[in-house]
Amino acid sequence: MRILVVDDEPLARESLTRVLNERSDVETVDTAVDAIEALNRMRDHAYDVLLLDIRMPEMSGMQMVDTLRSQGNGTPAIIFVTAFNEHAVAAFERHATDYILKPFSAERVNRAIDYAKQHSTEDRERRLAEILPHLQTLAKSTPRIAIKSKGRILFIDVAEIVVAEAEGNYVLLRQEAGSHLLREQISVLADRLAPHGFVRIHRSVLVNAAHVEAVKPLLTGEYLLRLKNGKEYNVTRTYKKNLKQFATFWLGMDAIAG
Repeated sequence: MRILVVDDEPLARESLTRVLNERSDVETVDTAVDAIEALNRMRDHAYDVLLLDIRMPEMSGMQMVDTLRSQGNGTPAIIFVTAFNEHAVAAFERHATDYILKPFSAERVNRAIDYAKQHSTEDRERRLAEILPHLQTLAKSTPRIAIKSKGRILFIDVAEIVVAEAEGNYVLLRQEAGSHLLREQISVLADRLAPHGFVRIHRSVLVNAAHVEAVKPLLTGEYLLRLKNGKEYNVTRTYKKNLKQFATFWLGMDAIAG
C-alpha cells in the first residue's frame, strides 16, 4: 500500500509514519503539512490510503475531500484523523467510515488501516458520502470561551489560543496574532482547558498541544518545549509527568517519566 499522511501537527505526522513503516504491507509513506501540499503530491503520485486531519489551515480535510471527489479521478481510502471528543465522534461513528481519534495508539492506527483494506471502493465511497455532512457540522462547532476585555465580552475559539501565561492575578492568553489579559487563576483555566488539549508545563504556563512542534530533553532533567511559532518554554521537573499526555504521539519514547 502507498499511504499519504496529511496533518499540520509535526508530532502526529511523525508518530503515524513510524507506525505505518512497521507494517509489512506498506510500500511507501509520504507526508504533507496541509491539504494544498497533499493535492500537489496526488497529482504526481497515486495513493491507496489517505490519513487526513480534519482541521487544518487554509483548507480543511473535508474541503480537500470535496476537491478530490470533484476531480472524478477516484478517491483513495480515507481515514479521518480528528481531535473531536469521544461524544462528538459517537454522533457519526455509526456510519462506519473510519477515523483515528487523537491521541491515538499504534493498535488503533493499524485497525484503521486493516479496515481500509477490507472494504471495496464502492463501499468506501458510499460511507464517505454518508459521513461528510456530519463532519461538516462538527467542524463548525469549535469550542469558544467568553472573556471580558476592555469593557466588552469577546468570544475566542479555543483552537486559536497558543499558550496561557500567569501574570500575578491575571492570565495572558496568547494567540497567533494578538493576546488578551483576563483576571483569572491559571489553575482554574487549566481545569477548563484540559479537555481541549491544553497541558500545564509550568506553574504559570499552559500550552495548546496542537501548537507544539518539538520537545527536547535537557541535561538538567527538564525538557525544552518548542511551539510552531518558534517560542520555547522549559518544562519543569514538577510538571514533566504531564508530558505523558502526549505519549501516544511519541511512540517508542519511554524516557519520559514522572
